[in-house]
Amino acid sequence: MKATAKQIMGELLNRLWEKYLERVSYAKIYAELVSKKGGKVVNDHIAFRTFNTHTGEQPEGIRAIKHIIETLEYKPVEKYVFKKKKLTATHFEHADELFPKIFVSQLEVEQLPKWAQNTINQTVKDTPYLLSDEAIELLGILRTEKTLTHEASKFLIDDLVNYFRRPWSIPFKDDVLKINDVSQYAAWTLLHGNSVNHFTAYINFQEVEEWTDLETTCKGLKDAGIPMKDTIEGQKGSKLQQSATQAVKEEVEVRTASGVELIDWTYAYYELAQRDFIEENGKIKLFSGFLGEQATHLFDMTKTRDN
Repeated sequence: MKATAKQIMGELLNRLWEKYLERVSYAKIYAELVSKKGGKVVNDHIAFRTFNTHTGEQPEGIRAIKHIIETLEYKPVEKYVFKKKKLTATHFEHADELFPKIFVSQLEVEQLPKWAQNTINQTVKDTPYLLSDEAIELLGILRTEKTLTHEASKFLIDDLVNYFRRPWSIPFKDDVLKINDVSQYAAWTLLHGNSVNHFTAYINFQEVEEWTDLETTCKGLKDAGIPMKDTIEGQKGSKLQQSATQAVKEEVEVRTASGVELIDWTYAYYELAQRDFIEENGKIKLFSGFLGEQATHLFDMTKTRDN
């Protein structure tokens, strides 16, 4: 029996979600609470961060993620610009509306001060391509034939899961701390690379009786001891409302003159989103896009105490 691109993407999403739950305790608590209350855990979108600069053998910027997910039947839908953050982004959607949207942003490295550009470029210029030759070949077969054998799909999924981590060498501690003052996004990406930046609960499909909307869900999570963002982005009844847990922190490796040491740094938060209906081309549908100002505020959820 052969596996389709959709089935391979579905299994990849499941594997990335499992890895994320191991690292983000707040998301794990949310999932446990929702399941206990008889609801459903459905994710609205996943986000990734990239550098739009030469990254060795890996495609630069958004292309680092795009070239994989397009083979797995995701299509770009809309582009976004965040001038103050020096970021651009694209969101991708799958034909199956219950597959999460994928939001990929890139830091326009050339817009940073020259010293920061040099630091980032020096760190990432020799990045290896984390996909094996066999996986690249299988992606090519999948593009043309649309299916893979079960054994081949299992190999490909394992290789793809390995791709979503930091691909470049351990950054220097002084570089991370200095760049953090200019762009916390850049510092985060130096440390975490292709790792999932965050998943997002799709409140519309949650089906928890006492958590009827984003506001009651956030209150329920706060009451359960999860540290939450102070405010909800977007007005009640607007086409998109968003909030999030605070970001968890991890010990990350950094290089120093004397070797490698561990420092505490933010990894990821768990976002929550509620969408409302809009009319588009004469049809009523849930709004599927993103709103620039709200997204800008959510980028800041990965700030550290050093910002």
